[in-house]
Amino acid sequence: MKFAFVFPGQGSQSVGMMKGYNDFPIVRETFSEASDILSHDFWTMVNNGPTDSLNLTTNTQPLMLMSGIAVYRAWESLGGPSPTFTAGHSLGEYTALVVSGVMTFRDALSTVRFRGKVMQQAAPEGTGKMAAIIGLDNDMIQTVCAEVTNDSAGESLEPANFNSPGQVVIAGHKNAVLRGIELAKEKGAKLAVLLPVSVPSHCSLMASTAERMQQRLNKLTLLTPKIPILHNADVQQHKNSSAIKNSLVKQLCFPVRWTETIHAFVEAGVTHIVECGPGKILTGLNKRIDKNLQNIALTDSAALRQAINILM
Repeated sequence: MKFAFVFPGQGSQSVGMMKGYNDFPIVRETFSEASDILSHDFWTMVNNGPTDSLNLTTNTQPLMLMSGIAVYRAWESLGGPSPTFTAGHSLGEYTALVVSGVMTFRDALSTVRFRGKVMQQAAPEGTGKMAAIIGLDNDMIQTVCAEVTNDSAGESLEPANFNSPGQVVIAGHKNAVLRGIELAKEKGAKLAVLLPVSVPSHCSLMASTAERMQQRLNKLTLLTPKIPILHNADVQQHKNSSAIKNSLVKQLCFPVRWTETIHAFVEAGVTHIVECGPGKILTGLNKRIDKNLQNIALTDSAALRQAINILM
């Protein structure tokens, strides 16, 4: 049986999201390890909030990374099998890199904390936004973005995440995103809503961040993946360190091609996809991409045990 592990990114966070794993000491230990590395008490934040702190990208990025790793370590502690493939949605790609042995947990934590910082600096809070558009096809989304960009002096709007058929995230300057929401509704979108993120990822507003991330990544030693990873920016596997780093840099300014990623898994013979981390956002997307896939979300300890019984 071929199965893939996928790791969520920003947007999946919520206060109390780790409570379902309280019977795994390794989860708390992972948070303690991460908190020591970053000199910040993430366990208190994830359990008590406040939500505004949770949603600040400099906190959200390391928080989602440690959450995914904590759940994967819980999986391993139960003797869960290694996946055939991995992928992560946006930030979740760094979690996949740790699981695949490309990057150490310590290096990944410091890297995503830096990533969140420089992304926030590239678009100070309030200057950029992201929004999910439901019910329009990709071509119509492109049209909406082009119309808004052409009508907005010096402001831009772009597709940021191709999440599933009929669900695309747009990103750009705040007013451009708000206008994009209005125009999408005018063109028949079933739903168009702002997302709880503090920076506009995967668009040209992150261009100034790319060079700083390249410099940061160049200082790291990346190993060959033990488990193949499909990367967001090009839906390709990379074994070479420089190619992996280039893909991570490109990811900042280019869309997450999630629909294509799931199709590639299916073409490779994957029958089950496991969402490793709190929430079910990716599971919902994956079901809309291919109805024949078996999807499992590791939302709590019971789900972990049930998944192992299915996949062993």
